[in-house]
Amino acid sequence: MDNILLGLSTALIPANLLACFAGVFLGTAIGVIPGIGAMAAIALILPLTFSLDPLTGIVMLAGVYYGAEYGGSTASILLNLPGTPSNAITCLDGYPMAQQGRAGVALFITTIASFVGGSIGIVVLTLLSPLITSLAMAFGPAEYFALILLCFIAVAAIGADDPKKNLVMILLGGLISLVGIDLYDGVQRYTFGQGQLIDGLSLVPVAMGLFGLSEIILSVRSGGARVKQSITLRSMIPTRDDWRRIGFPMLRGAGFGCLFGPLPGTGPTVAALTSYAAERRLADKPEEFGTGRVEGIAAPEASNNAAVQTAFIPTLSLGIPGTPTMAIMIGALMIHGIVPGPMLMQNEPDLFWGLVMSFWIGNLLLLLLNIPLISLWVSLLNIPYRLLYPSIIVLICIGSYSISNSVFDVGLVLLFGVVGYLLRRQGFAPAPMLIGFVLTPLLEENLRRGWLMGRGDPAYFVSSPVAGVSLFLCGLLLLLPLIGVLRRSAARI
Repeated sequence: MDNILLGLSTALIPANLLACFAGVFLGTAIGVIPGIGAMAAIALILPLTFSLDPLTGIVMLAGVYYGAEYGGSTASILLNLPGTPSNAITCLDGYPMAQQGRAGVALFITTIASFVGGSIGIVVLTLLSPLITSLAMAFGPAEYFALILLCFIAVAAIGADDPKKNLVMILLGGLISLVGIDLYDGVQRYTFGQGQLIDGLSLVPVAMGLFGLSEIILSVRSGGARVKQSITLRSMIPTRDDWRRIGFPMLRGAGFGCLFGPLPGTGPTVAALTSYAAERRLADKPEEFGTGRVEGIAAPEASNNAAVQTAFIPTLSLGIPGTPTMAIMIGALMIHGIVPGPMLMQNEPDLFWGLVMSFWIGNLLLLLLNIPLISLWVSLLNIPYRLLYPSIIVLICIGSYSISNSVFDVGLVLLFGVVGYLLRRQGFAPAPMLIGFVLTPLLEENLRRGWLMGRGDPAYFVSSPVAGVSLFLCGLLLLLPLIGVLRRSAARI
């Protein structure tokens, strides 16, 4: 209770309240626009937080994150175009409801489910983070090396359909992160004589290019879709039968979100997909899913919002991101001079608990703001993309330039934007690349420290249960595809 009261006293400071409001508002507005997403939204807003107090800036970025996850459902329901990947599941039943004239009800249920899922996720975050932090206090280089390696392999094996392509992207991101001066011996690596590369590549241009600019290039072809719905407050009220049918799906969906949110390589998208599949399996008439069932909206929306909140558990308590968006958040924390990990709660309890309590405020703001502002988000979707996307590109360039007043950073944004677009066209997801970019320096540091502390003995890296189990899971994940191939070969015989 002392920690909660400390967090509330920090989160209720007027500057932090204003930052939370601005974050959820901007996040929702950007999330509504198809093809942008939470990662691009955070990359866009990140330069605006540099002049703010560290806690105020992080509160704003966190608000952008869960605001974008909520806003993405609006375009999913009205246009059948998901604002974020996790909202793609909402399209399956949300858009048919809109075609039946029940778009208002679908949007209202989305708001309620998001609030319930987010609230349950915050409770789990509040209870589990101190426990994980207390365990992590005994971690050394071997444990961190093994956990980061497990994160890499889990992202490659679980994150998408093609593990080989994911692994290639992680390695590419790791290679890019090595640009600059080696902190141990002062040798320049991969700078090619360019003075601008001595300090390495900044997270902001890389993230803005990979997720902001490349997303816009891909989305330009979608044209200028228009919303034909007329949403009023009266049309948003669910029936008594709707209320009866969404209760347990929301709770089950939040449970899946709390399970998959902290796990590396999964996150909101896997949580939403799993919760939708579970509801369909439990339904009396599963064939009706995809035709406008309210359970098909309530479960995945509660799930992805719970996953968004619980994704902060490993990020804050261990300093290890499970999702690409959390990788950007870790980069933002480091830019503000905050080192995430087990010492964060001990050294800066006001920052940690203030951030956690701001989640409650942001979640409540989403509930209070978005029901009356539905018409505003609908009108935002009416802006022609030929006007909207050039404006966003200008903001991306201004934001990247403002980091160090360098035209070189703007060039990096354009370079990574084109690279991200070409990679997407070939089926390579840029998200694992960002995780590799953020975590490879930590992996290298702990590997080299481990060699020193173990005096060159490889057994040091399996000297503790945490490191041994993590490396065993790494091997198991690597063997799973081989086991599948052997089973298919045996079946043919």
